[in-house]
Amino acid sequence: MSDGTAYIVLFRGVGGKTQLPVARLRETLTAAGFDNVATYINSGNAVLKSALSRGEVASRVAEVCARDFAFDKDVHVATRAEWRALIAANPFPEAVETPTFLHAALLADAPEPARVEALRALAAGGEDIAIVGTVAYLHTPHGFGTSKLAAKFDKGIGVANTARNWNTVLKLDELAAAADV
Repeated sequence: MSDGTAYIVLFRGVGGKTQLPVARLRETLTAAGFDNVATYINSGNAVLKSALSRGEVASRVAEVCARDFAFDKDVHVATRAEWRALIAANPFPEAVETPTFLHAALLADAPEPARVEALRALAAGGEDIAIVGTVAYLHTPHGFGTSKLAAKFDKGIGVANTARNWNTVLKLDELAAAADV
């Protein structure tokens, strides 16, 4: 077992015109000194292992991606332990049966309660939002793409964030477990 911590790295806003080619991203992060680098789908997800702190990992990854990919959007980082806690704290266990209708968003800071309530007021037909620490969980049982709550979430929450559906959350946990050797 090598020294260090397994981290989940989420890049905000990947897709469309903003691309981080996964093979090149893996190579670049490995060359930057990170261990056990893996990526998951072309939407800005990576896992790696490092002896650096979470903040140092975020800074170094952002620096490397700005230099090598002209990527200047937010980079969110969680330890494997934090990711496991995110999974365990899911306030919508009934939603895991349809994992594309459950999303977890890492938040840079705790949002203002009034903003959360304004978003909750948009919820329709069993939808809901819950904040646990600096994670927002969105349950959209009739589809994320048709939800007004989901459509207004990004700007409405009022803090930098990036969200992943539950399938991706679980796959990143699996990849982080493999990286943590």
